[in-house]
Amino acid sequence: MEIYVPDIYQKNIYEIDYDVLVSRGIKCLIFDLDNTLVTILETVPREETKELFKELKEKGFKIYIASNSIKARVKPFHEELKVDFIYSVKKPNPGKISELINSTKYGLDEIAMIGDSMMDDVVCGNTIGVTTILLDQISKKEYPLARIRRMKEKKIQKKLRIPIDNQ
Repeated sequence: MEIYVPDIYQKNIYEIDYDVLVSRGIKCLIFDLDNTLVTILETVPREETKELFKELKEKGFKIYIASNSIKARVKPFHEELKVDFIYSVKKPNPGKISELINSTKYGLDEIAMIGDSMMDDVVCGNTIGVTTILLDQISKKEYPLARIRRMKEKKIQKKLRIPIDNQ
């Protein structure tokens, strides 16, 4: 069951204490896209997300977006936020995330993976061995496959007593 347990839990990307991450030696942030940064209906990043990413870059973080979505879905966020990205990742399979990490100068202890899905983002990050940060999903609206995984996830969260958003 430890594979499902995040290192950190926060409500959203704005409540993460990034200074604590810096003090822990984290230098690289890998963000999920859908229901982490935006809802599945949004096609561009929010202004507050742009501002946050600007601040994170000023703190020295290297930022990536890693999404299970297709390239056409992720590319506008790459362009607007001016960050690198990978798409069609197939989380929780660690393959593409591991390839990304291996292409960087960062060690596993310098990377945090941030997302709203315990079964995708947390399992993937924990399998690889990076710091994992679980967030509440932004919206209840999801892709059909995500809804199925989310039902399983809620059962695991209750069993592990991980806070569940009750929107």
